[in-house]
Amino acid sequence: MNQIFDPLAAKEYQEAIDYYEDRTPGLGEKFRGEIEAALSILSKYPNLGMEERPSIRRFAIKGFPYKLIYAVVGDVLFIIAVAHGHREPNYWIDRV
Repeated sequence: MNQIFDPLAAKEYQEAIDYYEDRTPGLGEKFRGEIEAALSILSKYPNLGMEERPSIRRFAIKGFPYKLIYAVVGDVLFIIAVAHGHREPNYWIDRV
């Protein structure tokens, strides 16, 4: 399954990596690894995430307060947001 990030989701992803790497060297790479692991799982089992809204799902990132907000469109896993779990909920809704 192909994976496409919304440009704003890609920016959120990189900002989170940079933030964690600045706090503790290696932590940003650990975050990247957990995101990649989540994407690998979702590529095999795209309906695994909990339904957030009709056709939109969320998947928690192990060990970090983030979740992937995504939609499955044909054979594409479209990442709408790399959302921090303790920040403004549903800020990403305009991206749908």
